[in-house]
Amino acid sequence: MITVDHVWMLAIALAIDAAIGDPDWLWVRLPHPVVLVGRLLDVLDRTLNRPRLGQTARRIAGVVALIVVTGISFVVGLGVETAFAQIPHGWIGTTLCVAVLLAGRSLYDHVAAVAAALDSGGLDAARDVVARIVGRDPSTLDEAGVCRAAIESAAENFSDGLVAPAFWFAILGLPGLAAYKAINTADSMIGHRSPRYADFGWASARLDDLVNLPASRLAGALLAIAAPLVGGSIGATFETMRAEAPRHRSPNAGWPEAATAAALDLALAGPRRYQENVVDDPFVNPAGREAATADDIRRALRLYLGAWGGLFGIAAIGGAIILA
Repeated sequence: MITVDHVWMLAIALAIDAAIGDPDWLWVRLPHPVVLVGRLLDVLDRTLNRPRLGQTARRIAGVVALIVVTGISFVVGLGVETAFAQIPHGWIGTTLCVAVLLAGRSLYDHVAAVAAALDSGGLDAARDVVARIVGRDPSTLDEAGVCRAAIESAAENFSDGLVAPAFWFAILGLPGLAAYKAINTADSMIGHRSPRYADFGWASARLDDLVNLPASRLAGALLAIAAPLVGGSIGATFETMRAEAPRHRSPNAGWPEAATAAALDLALAGPRRYQENVVDDPFVNPAGREAATADDIRRALRLYLGAWGGLFGIAAIGGAIILA
């Protein structure tokens, strides 16, 4: 359940993530917790996802895999938080664990690298960089497509990588955060509509939609409130977000993407090619510009930072009020 400690520890964790992010010197020596979850999922995929199984059997196998990885993550999170609670100043350990599982700084750095690559190396260099953060086929993207892909990644992952983990930690502590990261990792690895994963990853995709529902709306609201930082209007951004979010193929990604599109006066989403298939989706905020540029990526990052600051403010003020 939500506790006083969770709120103020979240504020500190958000600050640590902003300052440090995911230091390479650490994660080249130790496996990141999300990497460990990915390895477990890979084993379960190879063991349970057998092509000879029928649709129902593969869905059941996918449910079993999801229960195993989520259950183990929840138990590990509970054990770590309980252990830290038993030692003096153990809150420091819990807070550091939360900071590790937030992806705010990492996302910022990866998106900023796309703009830097465009400036220094041109389109080919930017395609190589953007391929690290999006699943679509980079070889089909022109400069505007690369920029839109980076901006969409910043918007969607602001919700998935920062707001949602913060939300579930505030509600359920480290066990809830660990379970959320497991669900989100499962969705990213097996929650696809490809022949191999359409059935095996069905449960992961549906559960990820459910657990991201509250955070995606909060993320969209935070981005809308930050709209004046990039010349947008709070009221107009909220209005566009409410109207355009349902047009997106994802029940959750549409909210932060629509808010970002409105704030930046861009058309986002739309038709795009992934390795496995072509997605012929409508544009979100079709009245906006399609010709996004590197400067628009930098504007999106300014919007991102403003929304991140809003999330930190909620945690810091909430923690101060509860402690008072």
